[in-house]
Amino acid sequence: MRLKSLVAAMAAVASLAPIASQAQSAEENPWMVRVRAVDLLWNNGQTGIAQTANIKAKDQVIPEFDISYFFTKNIATELVLTWPQQVNITATGANTNVGKISALPPSLLLQYHFTDLGAFKPYVGAGVNYTIFGNRQNFYGAGAGLQVQPSSFGAVGQVGADYFLDKNWGLNVDVKYATMATNVQAVAGGANLGKLTLNPWMPAVGVTYKF
Repeated sequence: MRLKSLVAAMAAVASLAPIASQAQSAEENPWMVRVRAVDLLWNNGQTGIAQTANIKAKDQVIPEFDISYFFTKNIATELVLTWPQQVNITATGANTNVGKISALPPSLLLQYHFTDLGAFKPYVGAGVNYTIFGNRQNFYGAGAGLQVQPSSFGAVGQVGADYFLDKNWGLNVDVKYATMATNVQAVAGGANLGKLTLNPWMPAVGVTYKF
């Protein structure tokens, strides 16, 4: 009888294990944040006057702050944020700046995280990028009569990995690619005179914190 009772008790505990596992998963905080340093590498494809004048955005390093929310242990969404960044513009092969605009480029991505590799957790993501351009009439030197359009909407892809040092803190490496372009317009009348296709690669390193 004691053996039968023990077996029955073990079976009861085993039947409750999935419920306990679900409760434990439900207790996990779904929020995670990262701070990254991003090397912004513009592709700088040109048409029209942008090609004639060899107008380019200059590569730069920018800060990035990211907020992630996990719907499950594998599926998450990430909002990529920074404040408006100054983008230096060069032209006609010059190494000196001939203009300076601002760019605010938030992105929203849906990610899949691979979670069966211990502390090493790679992921892939895809989503949309929306860039707002400011100081648009300072695009190509004083008095040039050129400006860029107010915004750009495009796709963004991502691959990266976190390596967790403990249950909260980790190190992050990440690479994103975004489709981003802006028309070069005449200030007077707003006619399109060419296009600057920026399409940046964005390799980054950073720190991760999971709540």
